[in-house]
Amino acid sequence: MNEPGIIPLIQTRVPQQREPDGTEVHAPAVPSVIRNFLRAKSSGRIADGAFAGVMVLCALSIFAIVVLIVFVLVSDSRLSIHASGWKFFTGQIWDPVSGDFGALPFIYGTVVSSLLAVVMAVPLALAVSIFLLDICPKFLRGPISFLTELLAAIPSVVYGLWGVFVLVPIIRDQVGPVLEKYLGWTGFFVEPNFGVGIFTASVILAIMIFPVISSISRDVMRAVPVNQREAALALGATRWEMIRISVLRNARMGIVGSVILGLGRALGETMAVTMVIGNHPDIVKNLFAPGYTLASVIANEFTEATGDLYLSALIEVGLALFLVTIVVNAVARLLVWAVTRGNTAGAH
Repeated sequence: MNEPGIIPLIQTRVPQQREPDGTEVHAPAVPSVIRNFLRAKSSGRIADGAFAGVMVLCALSIFAIVVLIVFVLVSDSRLSIHASGWKFFTGQIWDPVSGDFGALPFIYGTVVSSLLAVVMAVPLALAVSIFLLDICPKFLRGPISFLTELLAAIPSVVYGLWGVFVLVPIIRDQVGPVLEKYLGWTGFFVEPNFGVGIFTASVILAIMIFPVISSISRDVMRAVPVNQREAALALGATRWEMIRISVLRNARMGIVGSVILGLGRALGETMAVTMVIGNHPDIVKNLFAPGYTLASVIANEFTEATGDLYLSALIEVGLALFLVTIVVNAVARLLVWAVTRGNTAGAH
C-alpha cells in the first residue's frame, strides 16, 4: 500500500496528456530504488541504521585507541627492548651515562606508594560516605559534599606545593618521630627521615584519591533500596548492623569499583608525587626513604634525554607503567570475583 502523502511520488505511471488518436502519454516510471528509498526514509530505518553504525564506531574506537597506544609505546621503545630485554624490568641500576637501564626501583616505588595510599584513603572515604548518608545532619550534608568534591578539582601541582611546604615538615618533625617510636620495630619507619620519601608521597596520593572513592561510594550506597534499610531496622538491627548488612553488602561491588578507580589515579599521578617522593631510584624497606615512580622519572628526565637509547628507555618506562596499571587492575578485579564469585551483590 502506498504511504499517504507521497502517492504522487511513487506512482509508477502518471497520465500527462492524450494523443490525437486517443492514446495516453505517460511520464517515465519512477525507479524502484527511489521508491524503496522513500519507503525506508518514511519508516526511519535509515536513521536507525546510521545511529547504530555511529554507536558501533564509537565503541570500536576504544579498542583502536588502546591498540594505538600499545603500538606507539612498543615501536618507540624497540631500541631499549633489544638492548636490555627482560633485564629492563628486573634491573635495579639506572645509569644513562653507561647505558644501563633498570626500571625495578620505579616499579617498586609506584606500586608501594599507590597501595599504601589506597590503604589510607579507603577507610576514611567509606567513613565520610556513611556519615553523609546516614548520620550527618541535613544542614551539613551540602557543605561537606561540596568540599569533598572540591578536593578532586584541585590541580596536582597545588597538592605538590602544599606537600612541600606543609606536609614535609609535619612528617619530618611531628609524625615521623611518633611512627618511629611505636612502629620502628617493623623496619618500615626508621631513621633517617628527611620528610620527603615514599610515605609522604603516599599521604599526598591518599588525599588526592579520597574524593574519588568517597563520591562514587556515596552514590552507590545511596542507590541501595530504602526497604533494605527498613527491613534490617525492623528486625531489631542497630544502625551499624543495618549499614554493614544492608548497605555495605549490597554496595560492595560499586565500592570496590571506586577503589579500583582511585588506585588507577594513584598509579598514574605525576607532579604531586614528583615533588615530595625524593626521586632516588632505591628499593628499601624504610618508607621514610626517598623513592621514585614510573611517572616521575618520565617527567624528570624526558627533556634531558640526549641519546636514542636513553629516550627509548624512557618510553619503555611508559610501557612498564601501562603494564603495571593493567596488572594491578586485573588483580583487583580477580579479588572482586573471588569475593563475589561472579555474582552481583545482593542481600542474603
